[in-house]
Amino acid sequence: MRPASPHRPALPGRHGRIDEIVLLWPVSVEEQRVTDMADMSEWERLQGLVQAPTGPDVSVDWARMSESWGTEFPRDYRHFVERYGSGTLQSCLVIEEPEPGGGRPTSAFGGMLHETANAEEAWVSARKPPEWAGPAPVLIAWGADSSADILCWDASGDDPDTWPVLVYNRDDGEWGRYNCGMVEFLSRLLRADFDDCPLGDLSLWGRWSVTFLTEREQQRLLKAGLDPWTGEPDPYAGMFG
Repeated sequence: MRPASPHRPALPGRHGRIDEIVLLWPVSVEEQRVTDMADMSEWERLQGLVQAPTGPDVSVDWARMSESWGTEFPRDYRHFVERYGSGTLQSCLVIEEPEPGGGRPTSAFGGMLHETANAEEAWVSARKPPEWAGPAPVLIAWGADSSADILCWDASGDDPDTWPVLVYNRDDGEWGRYNCGMVEFLSRLLRADFDDCPLGDLSLWGRWSVTFLTEREQQRLLKAGLDPWTGEPDPYAGMFG
C-alpha cells in the first residue's frame, strides 16, 4: 500500500485501501486572467482587455504633430491610435483625437487642444501636494471621462516614453501622478491595479473586458436606431446625428 501524502487527506477506499483525495480549489476568472497575463507586455495586456469591432478611422500625420507641439509623442500612445483610433471606452472614457498644437480645436466640447486648455486652468486652481510646488509642468491632455476628469501627460521631460500620467480628478478637486505611460495606465485601471481608482467615475475600475468605439462607429449605430453600447434598439437613438 502506498503511504498517503502528508499534504492530502487520506480516506478508506474499496477493500480497505487508503486512497488519496486531491482537493482542487476553484479559481476565479479574474485570478486566471492575472495568471495568463503575467508574462505579457502592457500593450499585450491592454489588447486582451479592450475589444474594438472596427479599426481606426483617423490618419495621423505624426511628423506634423511633433513639429506643432515641439515634441514627439509616446510610442505607446501612437500604437494605441494606430490600432484603435480615437473614440470612447465603454461610454465612459474618451481617448482624444490627436490635434496639431497651435491650431483650431476640432470640437467645442472636447479634443486634445480643448482638454489641454482645461487642464492648464485646473492646474492653477486645484489642490496639489506640497512637493509639487514650483513651475507648472508641460501638460498635454490625451483623455477625459464622464466625470469630467482630465488625463494628461507631464510632458516636461525630453523622452516622451518616460512621461508620467497626470490625472485631474474633478470630484476630489485634486491632481494625481502615476509613473507609467498611457497604455500601462489604462491596463492597470481596467485590472484595478492601483491602490485606489484614479478616476471619479468607477465604471472602468476592475472591468476586465471593455469595448472601444470610434466616434464614427458610435454615430453609425445611433443612426441605425441602436444603443452603441448594448446593441439593443433605442427609440431615442435616431434623434442623434
